[in-house]
Amino acid sequence: MNTFGLVCSVCLAACQAESPWPQFRGPNGQGISTETNLPLKWDETTGILWKTPISGGTGCSSPVVAEGKVWLTSATEIEASPQQRKAKLAGTMLADQKLVARAITLWLIEIDLATGNVDRKVKLIEVEDPQPIHSLNSYASPTPVWENGRIYCHFGDYGTVCYDSRADSILWKTRLPLDHRVGPGSSPILYENLLILTCDGADQQYISAIDKDTGYAVWRQDRPSIRQTNGEFRKSYSTPLVIEVAGNDQMIIPGAQWCIAYEPLTGKEIWRVDHGEGFSLVPRPVFDGDYVFICTGYPKAHLLAIRPDGSGDVTKSHLGWEHSKQIPTIPSPLVVEGCVFTVNDAGIAICVDAATGVEHWRKRFPGKYASSPLYCEGRIYACNQNGLTTVFAAGDEFDLLAENQIKGSLMASPVPVDSTLLLRSVSHLYRIGKQR
Repeated sequence: MNTFGLVCSVCLAACQAESPWPQFRGPNGQGISTETNLPLKWDETTGILWKTPISGGTGCSSPVVAEGKVWLTSATEIEASPQQRKAKLAGTMLADQKLVARAITLWLIEIDLATGNVDRKVKLIEVEDPQPIHSLNSYASPTPVWENGRIYCHFGDYGTVCYDSRADSILWKTRLPLDHRVGPGSSPILYENLLILTCDGADQQYISAIDKDTGYAVWRQDRPSIRQTNGEFRKSYSTPLVIEVAGNDQMIIPGAQWCIAYEPLTGKEIWRVDHGEGFSLVPRPVFDGDYVFICTGYPKAHLLAIRPDGSGDVTKSHLGWEHSKQIPTIPSPLVVEGCVFTVNDAGIAICVDAATGVEHWRKRFPGKYASSPLYCEGRIYACNQNGLTTVFAAGDEFDLLAENQIKGSLMASPVPVDSTLLLRSVSHLYRIGKQR
């Protein structure tokens, strides 16, 4: 194991001692788990420890797990009338692909990890006349983040809430208005005393840090100037990743046109890369100790390898390599075992060398994908929108290990805990593993 892998494993083990899976893509935010003996094969009748209906509506957010509990966000909707829908979507782009609600209620749901019982359903926010969302999105897409019994739930324009599970009380609420155009997507992260929120809307683009204890603003950093003037091409939905470079922390947040590294405590910019005309970036960055890897979004995604040791505009000096074929616009990449693995929206999986960008293999998986893949014990788990999880070896030669089918669409990313796997479909939460 290289130095980065050793440090990563120690960090993961320390995080998992407190919370097995506290945020989107796990303890280090990169979809990597140190769990052992995860299930390899299952179906709707085999290997299901429990299957719990999600009664609080729908959501694409992934579960977080801590202290024997599973937490997830969800939304119930009051459907808009045809007249309301027509009025709301008049003059908008992609009107036929958008959903419109007259009102929504946003929930936090607590499920017991051992039994699958729903212990709590907490009403967080009620919204009248919410913005339309894309049909692939939901009103509860950002994944919450857990720390010391508090769950920080972010719903973009609809508000941000800190809930104290031990006191069973809402500590604070705040709202940062934003024109998402297709609904919220960026998940929050915690850094020391700060909750960091990515606010890349069609109307304004900035990063906000708020005090995690009070909800009050600490700093705000506007994004650099963007060439595109049309708001549709200025929005973005990526989740920050904090990395360490030469003993200092950097917070990497891709957005329209730019990928930028910030000082997490101050919001001061460290470096930036102009990645072109990309917008609506959803994938979270990953880092292997040498390169930061980003996907550049619509209209044609590229996979970029960026050296993070520069300052200022490093577009011409710090790009290591670029891969431009079949790159995802929604699922995040994985970097493990010296390779970068991606599964794009259409199910094209590729493996490229992390140091050079040279492609090792390419395969087509069934169905369409929005969920980000998970790595554990040399395996990669990739879930599609038809309920199929493909398991394959994390190596430079393709090796299919299993294909596992359940009912319902899988939009949320898989979560490993205690040698089992949590899968959130549009209607249920599954716990998959061996009977004990």
